[in-house]
Amino acid sequence: MQVNKLTDEEIARAVQSGDVEIFGVLIKRYEAKMMRYAKKFLFDYEDAEDIVQEIFLKAYINIQSFNTGRKFSSWLYRIAHNEFINAIKKKKRRPLLFFDPDTLLPRPVSKENTDTKANEQELSHLLDKCLNKLDAKYREPLVLYYFEELSYKEIADVLRVPIATVGIRLQRGKKNMKTLYEKLNYD
Repeated sequence: MQVNKLTDEEIARAVQSGDVEIFGVLIKRYEAKMMRYAKKFLFDYEDAEDIVQEIFLKAYINIQSFNTGRKFSSWLYRIAHNEFINAIKKKKRRPLLFFDPDTLLPRPVSKENTDTKANEQELSHLLDKCLNKLDAKYREPLVLYYFEELSYKEIADVLRVPIATVGIRLQRGKKNMKTLYEKLNYD
C-alpha cells in the first residue's frame, strides 16, 4: 500500500494504532500550510517555525483524541489557531497580516502604467493599515478562507462557531476592509 494514496484520516488512524513513523507524512503534507498560516497570523516571523513545530508536537501527543471520522485538517488548524492565540497573548501584540490586494479588492491595472509596481506597493501598504484596524474576529476568517482555502465548515470547526457565523464574519470583514480602505485612500 502506497502511503501517498492514504487519506489524512487513514494515516492518523495508523498513528493511533502504533505506526508512529507514518506521522511524518502528515507533517510533510501540512508543514508549508501551517507556516503560511502562521506568517499571516503572527507578527514575529522568527517565532513562526517554533510555533509550527509546537503544533505538530501537540498534534502527535494528542493524536489519540482525534476522531478519525472527522477531517484531520480541521483538527490540525484548530490546534494551530489555539497556538497562535497563545503566542499573541504571550507577546501582548496584535496579529499583523498581509493580504494580497487583489484577493479582497480586485481592481483593473493598466498595463501601460509605468508606476504599476509603486501603485501595488501603495495599495498593499493601505490594506495592511486597514488590517491593523480590523477586529481579529473578522481577520482570521478572511485568512482561513482566502489564503488557507478552507471551506466554511472547516473554518467553523477551527473557530468553533456556527457555519452561519463564518459567513457573516467573512461578509462583515470584507465590508469593513472596503470601508477602511476607502477612508484611508481618500484621507
